[in-house]
Amino acid sequence: MIRTELSKMVRRPRTWVSLALLCGLPAIVAVFLGVTEVGPAPGEGPTFLSAVLSNGSLYPAAALAMVLPLFLPVSVAVVGGDSIAGEAGSGMLRYLLLRPVGRTRLLVAKLVALIAYVLLAVFAVVVTSYAMGIAMFGSEPANAIAGSELITSVSGTGLSTTQVILRICYSMLYIGVSMLGVGAIALFLSTLTDSPLAAALGSLAALVTSQVLVTLDAAASVHPYLLTRYWLSWVDFFRDPILWRDIERGLAIQGVYVLVLLAAAWANFATRDVTS
Repeated sequence: MIRTELSKMVRRPRTWVSLALLCGLPAIVAVFLGVTEVGPAPGEGPTFLSAVLSNGSLYPAAALAMVLPLFLPVSVAVVGGDSIAGEAGSGMLRYLLLRPVGRTRLLVAKLVALIAYVLLAVFAVVVTSYAMGIAMFGSEPANAIAGSELITSVSGTGLSTTQVILRICYSMLYIGVSMLGVGAIALFLSTLTDSPLAAALGSLAALVTSQVLVTLDAAASVHPYLLTRYWLSWVDFFRDPILWRDIERGLAIQGVYVLVLLAAAWANFATRDVTS
């Protein structure tokens, strides 16, 4: 069942179109920066974007900052919302459950396919943006600390190219876990409706609500519990030393969301009267 779901994900044009769109935005930005050699001032624009003109190896970090607020969660919400509701809307869910599959096994297979998509999306953005960064800006650390080959970290100390690549890998994993929170919401809503669009829009509504409340001082009491509160904490991987406090909190809150919502999805799907 898991192999079947992974195969379906790979064969669907939607998967590759969404990946192309995700990778396309950083590629377009890299071309404009490379041609004009005009970047945003430090502290303006997406994180790390002001530094990539002098070192292309940092471009994957800037690319992640570009796709994280909107494009990446939207694509995850669409895939997660289609997981169960898509089968129900097409009339295939009823026939799938007539086979000796079991609802729990089917839900697990859908979850694994969703996780695979999230990891594939983040990996594709990093790999393509790294290639674009090196091609457009080179890999020599022109912004290095004077007298060394170290790249300046967010803290002002030096990081080697190997350290930068390793911390980009950490950021990929952290952002992947963060996206699972969105995916869990979409998967849960997908068990409540036969409309993939409704499930995707519902998860995006929850996402927008969280982002608005994070910026609202009146909602300060609930900030630590919001889905998007610690999304940008991956930047702390580029400090020296790494600041783990918000990273650990971000992983913990995502873990709670994922566990609670997956349990709710299982409870609803296991008892749902499937008629389509």
